[in-house]
Amino acid sequence: MHAVGIVAAAGSGLRLGADRPKALVPLAGRPLVAWSVDTLLGSGVGEVVVAVPADELAAFAAVLPPEARLVAGGATRTASVRAALATVAGPARPAPDAVLVHDAARPLTPPEVVTRVLAALAGGAPAVVPVLPVVDTTVSVDGDGLVTGALPRETLRRVQTPQGFARAVLVDAYDRLPDGVELTDDAAVVRAAGVPVATVTGDERAAKVTVPHDLAVAEMQIRR
Repeated sequence: MHAVGIVAAAGSGLRLGADRPKALVPLAGRPLVAWSVDTLLGSGVGEVVVAVPADELAAFAAVLPPEARLVAGGATRTASVRAALATVAGPARPAPDAVLVHDAARPLTPPEVVTRVLAALAGGAPAVVPVLPVVDTTVSVDGDGLVTGALPRETLRRVQTPQGFARAVLVDAYDRLPDGVELTDDAAVVRAAGVPVATVTGDERAAKVTVPHDLAVAEMQIRR
């Protein structure tokens, strides 16, 4: 199965307190995006397209391998993935069977997560996401912050990346998504088009780096 990876790397990094795009923030001396690209390339994904801020193309090109192709991302995650998806096939580029969409901010995702996603796609799933169970008590609150009820943990899952899709399924779902509509991830885009989304087991090491504490935890994981 020929798979292409898309890495969403156009985020600003404001919550991380960084003076550069979040994907360029160093982790153990290497930018977050370099870790994420290497994970895909080392797990059976033949080519990676990285959506980056339009004014940072040179900075990203300087830290990524030649197998990573750069495109200018948009102001939102949805816009960035849409821009990258438009480049995965063309007259000189055969259309892949599958597309994996990964967050640059999940640098320590183990290769086994990628291979589980690829295996599910090879087995016929049109869309698949890695997930983990919710272990904390989870409640809903009202506008004043008062608890209004508890949610059943048995049916809740935390969604990670990479999220995998049959290419035609993801392209069709984005074609159906109206301009200006922003969804939280690509699984939501295909679900909006009526496509069932399967799950595979994720990994705690695939945690997202969002705030400084997350980066410190990732540094400790690498030292261990």
